[in-house]
Amino acid sequence: MLRKIMLSAALTTLLAACGAEKNEAATGFVADVDLEAWGRLAVHSDGRLKSFESYSRSLMTYVTGPRSYQDQSPTFTLLDLAFRPEAYVDADVLYVKNKAIRVQISKALEGGHGAHEPGFAARMTTFIDRGLISDQLLRMPEVLQLLERLRSDLVRTAKFVEMIDSASAVSDPRYLTDTMRVVPPPGVDDKMPWMSLQDVALANHAHEPGEDHGHNAAIAALTDAQRDQIYEHYIALMNGWRAQDAEAVNAATASLADLLPTIAPELYPSTGRLSWESWYFRAKSMTWVWLLYLPAVVLLLLSLVYSWRPARLCGMGMFLIAFGFHTFAVGLRWYVSGRWPNTNMFEAVTTAAWFGCVLAISSQFWAKRSTMRDVFALGGAVAASVALMAVHFLPATLSSNIQNKMPVLHDVWLYIHTNVIIASYCLIFMAAISALLYLGYRVFGGKAEFARMGGAGSLMMTGGPSDSDIAASAASREAGGGTSAGQVFDGVTMVLMELSFVMLWTGLVMGAIWADHSWGRPWGWDPKEVFALNTFLVFAVLVHVRLKSKDKGLWTAVLAVIGAGVMLFNWIVVNFVITGLHSYA
Repeated sequence: MLRKIMLSAALTTLLAACGAEKNEAATGFVADVDLEAWGRLAVHSDGRLKSFESYSRSLMTYVTGPRSYQDQSPTFTLLDLAFRPEAYVDADVLYVKNKAIRVQISKALEGGHGAHEPGFAARMTTFIDRGLISDQLLRMPEVLQLLERLRSDLVRTAKFVEMIDSASAVSDPRYLTDTMRVVPPPGVDDKMPWMSLQDVALANHAHEPGEDHGHNAAIAALTDAQRDQIYEHYIALMNGWRAQDAEAVNAATASLADLLPTIAPELYPSTGRLSWESWYFRAKSMTWVWLLYLPAVVLLLLSLVYSWRPARLCGMGMFLIAFGFHTFAVGLRWYVSGRWPNTNMFEAVTTAAWFGCVLAISSQFWAKRSTMRDVFALGGAVAASVALMAVHFLPATLSSNIQNKMPVLHDVWLYIHTNVIIASYCLIFMAAISALLYLGYRVFGGKAEFARMGGAGSLMMTGGPSDSDIAASAASREAGGGTSAGQVFDGVTMVLMELSFVMLWTGLVMGAIWADHSWGRPWGWDPKEVFALNTFLVFAVLVHVRLKSKDKGLWTAVLAVIGAGVMLFNWIVVNFVITGLHSYA
């Protein structure tokens, strides 16, 4: 019965997450426009071919940030801004990230002529809460003066003002129509630029058919019939959108979706890839999988505390279900991006957590007769749920937008050094989980015990504790025998510490080789290099303390937690506060 309940909960969570973006209240033109047809279009943007869904989401991130305007999809808002800009003159659509700056803007506007308009106070309250404001309000003289003062503070506020400038620039209809490059160049020359619908329409309107458009070789390569068709459908699309005629818009969109892939079929991505990429972003990049990991954490913890076998079975079942969806998300991102996902912070966090879960599942075979296997699974579930919660609740900071690799990353060492480093970071986090369990065991009266054979050695114990041993653990501890929870927690911490110690050292050496290959020096005291070394040194200290200390379990746990803190500082502060050569990672 418990298994059925957990399966039902998992399916309910999945359905709720997949349908989270559906706008139930949408009516009229917003509801009738067929955005699915736009998902069949490819856009050349940021050096790669994207689905229109991916393109619109990445562009609207600069405009509305992690918010949505009136619960509209990013695709609809982008097209509405492009074709009906007059509707957004005083629409609260631009995102201001820093809340302190929002408060200052609100105070500056209180002295303006619009402050006495009905609903102004409520509008400012909503702005401070959600961060969305209109371009018209940002252009008020008192706000412009404030932004100029904030722009001069290069350390604290200048970057937030630059983000406001970017939001205003990207929302400009001229920019949107220019970057909407959905027309592939005829032929198989993938180095020729893709064209926007507006480029083709303007060229077709300005010149007679058959005339050579020397200013744009790609447009000139189009046949007269292709230019005429693109012009006709584009004009119908714009007129239909401005008239709020969903039927005309859908007909023009469907015609373009059928026409454009035929212009250069060798260059156009497959419909399947475009559809999957669109689905991936509509499903919120599958970051909601943390909702599946969380029940596994609870059940596995109950299993450890109460030695409850049904909780263990259900917890492992939920863990495997969550890992299955997690694996699907990583694999799907790999497929749609055309590269292994490890080149930005979103990918590093989610892929690192996946590596940790792979180890946790592997431990079910390595330590199949030991209770340590459940602690590995618990650590993997906690790491994955925390990682996916971070990317789910911080979409502006850990953006899921798929980007091209930076030139320095076009190297085989990307797949060696980076994967080894991020996998070691996840193991360090998992080691902190087992270390905290050990510290909790000690706080609640546990003895000063530790794994006698060390970490990896304990995995090779032929007489390791089985599930039947757990049931008799209380009696055996009283008699001075058996394996205690303290020994199990310490053993897991040592296994994870030893693996992460070796992997971190290997990653540092590989990183030095890559740096010498890319930048001409193996070591440059870059902040990320320094704190990666600091993390390694903490674990080097741990090894020596383990040898000399009498209370080995306690100090191992304390240093494992400190090491995780240094690692998190490296990933959070160094990446987002301190600028360095590794800022892209």
